[in-house]
Amino acid sequence: MKNKTILLVEDNPDDVKLTLHAFKKCNIANRVEVVSDGAAALDYLFGTGAYAGRDLSDHPAVVLLDLKLPKVDGLEVLRRIRADQRSKRQPVVVLTSSQEEHDVVASYDLAANSYIRKPVDFEQFSEAAHQLGMYWLLLNEPPPEHKGTP
Repeated sequence: MKNKTILLVEDNPDDVKLTLHAFKKCNIANRVEVVSDGAAALDYLFGTGAYAGRDLSDHPAVVLLDLKLPKVDGLEVLRRIRADQRSKRQPVVVLTSSQEEHDVVASYDLAANSYIRKPVDFEQFSEAAHQLGMYWLLLNEPPPEHKGTP
């Protein structure tokens, strides 16, 4: 599990701390790359901007994507991920506090792999983080290009 990176796209510093704490509590020791806006998420995924020169063969095991983001919102990030041949199969879990039905529908229309509402209670959030880690880092079989093969 340690070798796989998680990309956390979250603009709320408290939610970042909560997520990292929940991962630690669940013994998820993977590297977590944190970006705080949609533009930075796209730069990370496509090796542009501050991430120019990043090894693009090092795909995140999963992108945890908030929807309400500055610069580029989460739905647009998801749209761009799915529109690009290099990233269209990238596992993306929408992890948001949004209760809006439109956001759920739009996320799935854009081929999100999962939509999870952030639990308010820390114990529930820790359990959700544990389940995310178990599934995406241990059980999920990624497409071949996400295993580092051409």
